[in-house]
Amino acid sequence: MRKSRPQKDMSPSRMIDQRIEELSDWRGEMLARIRTLIKQADPEVVEEWKWRGVPVWSHDGLICTGETYKNVVKMTFAKGAALEDPTGLFNASLDGNTRRVIDFREGEKIDAQALKALIRAAVTLNVSR
Repeated sequence: MRKSRPQKDMSPSRMIDQRIEELSDWRGEMLARIRTLIKQADPEVVEEWKWRGVPVWSHDGLICTGETYKNVVKMTFAKGAALEDPTGLFNASLDGNTRRVIDFREGEKIDAQALKALIRAAVTLNVSR
């Protein structure tokens, strides 16, 4: 399937909608679910579109990104290393000093409550700085 290019006059939210529609497989469903949980955790979240096609969610600074690859949907928390992760959601980029990543693979379930708690913690960290 050929990717369509987002139009420059499109809002970031619409560009994310378009990305989800383009994927039309488990990755689109996963990205849509992640997006819903982010908005539930932080109704004031700002959606952005950066780095030539990466969905980004911010609140007083970057919270996380939602990158899609062939075998994974990658949720990268900009300041993840500074966040408590009591349920062990972070499963990639664990050695870095700043970022932490949750890789979601086809068929995996999302622990919605734990993810929303992590998102709220990232917002609290941003607001406190």
